[in-house]
Amino acid sequence: MKNRTLLLLLAALAALCPSCRREPDYRIVEGAMLGTTLRVTACVGEPSAGELYRRIMGVDSAMKRSMSIFDEGSLLSRLNRNETDSVDEHIVRNWTLAREIGALSGGRYDVTVKPLVDAWGFAGRERTAAPNLDSLLEFVGSDKVSVRDGRLVKSDPRVQLDFNSVAKGYTVDRVALLLEEYGAENYLVDIGGEVRCRGVNPHGDPWRIGIERPVDGVAYGQTSEVRVALSGGSLATSGNYRRFFIDAAGNKVAHTIDPRTGRSVVSRLLSATVVADDCARADALATMFMALGAEEALRWVAVHPEAKVLFILADGGEGFETYVSPAMRNLILE
Repeated sequence: MKNRTLLLLLAALAALCPSCRREPDYRIVEGAMLGTTLRVTACVGEPSAGELYRRIMGVDSAMKRSMSIFDEGSLLSRLNRNETDSVDEHIVRNWTLAREIGALSGGRYDVTVKPLVDAWGFAGRERTAAPNLDSLLEFVGSDKVSVRDGRLVKSDPRVQLDFNSVAKGYTVDRVALLLEEYGAENYLVDIGGEVRCRGVNPHGDPWRIGIERPVDGVAYGQTSEVRVALSGGSLATSGNYRRFFIDAAGNKVAHTIDPRTGRSVVSRLLSATVVADDCARADALATMFMALGAEEALRWVAVHPEAKVLFILADGGEGFETYVSPAMRNLILE
C-alpha cells in the first residue's frame, strides 16, 4: 500500500514539473532544396528522419515538375512554349495569388515578366547586351493571361510566366502541410530563409528566426541583422543584394524587374521582410515591396496598418536604416 501511494505521489509530481516530463521527439532534416538550403525541425513521432527527408524530397520533385523555369520538361516550361494549355493545382493556386498581389501593387508585381527576366540574364539565360524593351513589353502583363476550366488562356502566345517570386514560399507551405499530415504541432520549415512555423522549439520557446543584413554578394545565412519570434505563421525576405550585376556604365542591375518599364528596380530599399499566415503570400508580398521601391513601399504600409513588415534601407552612406511596421514591432527580439 505504501509503495502504491509513493508511486502515485511521484507521478503527480512529474505531472506538475515540466522538467520531469519526457522531452518531445524533435527530428531535424537538413539538405538542399530548390537550389538552396533546407532545414526542418519538427516534433513528430513518425516517420524517421530518413523517411521524412525522403517525403520532403518528394515535395521538391513535385514542385520542380510543376513550376520550375530551369527544367525544360516542367509543366510551366511546356506552358511557356505553348506545348500544352493544361494547368495543375499548383499553377492555379500560384496564379490566383499572383493576380491578387498584382492588384494590390498597382501592377508593379507581375509574374508575366519572364521575357524581361530572361533578357536581363536572371533566369539561367545569357544576358542580352541591349534588350529591346519596347518589343518585349508588348507581351508582358497579367491581363494577357487567364485560367479557365483547367486551361491557361493567353491573348498572345509569346506570354510567359515566372513563379520564382512565389513558388519557394509555396513549397515551404507544402512541406509544412506534409508535417501537419503527420500530426506535427511544433515545427519550423526553412528553405533558403523562407520560413513557416507552428508551436514552439525544442526548448519550449517561440521559434527564433534571423533576418539577414543585406550585404552584396554574401551567401545566405552568413549575416543576421535582427531576430523575430514566431509561434505560428510565415516569414519571407526579398532583396536585391544577391542576384545582381554591374553594367558597363557602372550601374547596379538587380533581378527585380518593373513590368511597366522593363527595367531593373533599384532603390534605397535593400530588403523587405514580411510575416503572413502562409509563406507563399509572404514571399509574393516581399517581392512586391521590392518592386514598389522604398518610398512607395513605405506609403503602402502607412495605409495598411495590419501589414507586418521590416524594411532595411540604405542610409545614404555606409550604413543601414531599419523600418519596422507597428504590427511587426512586438515580434522583434531585443
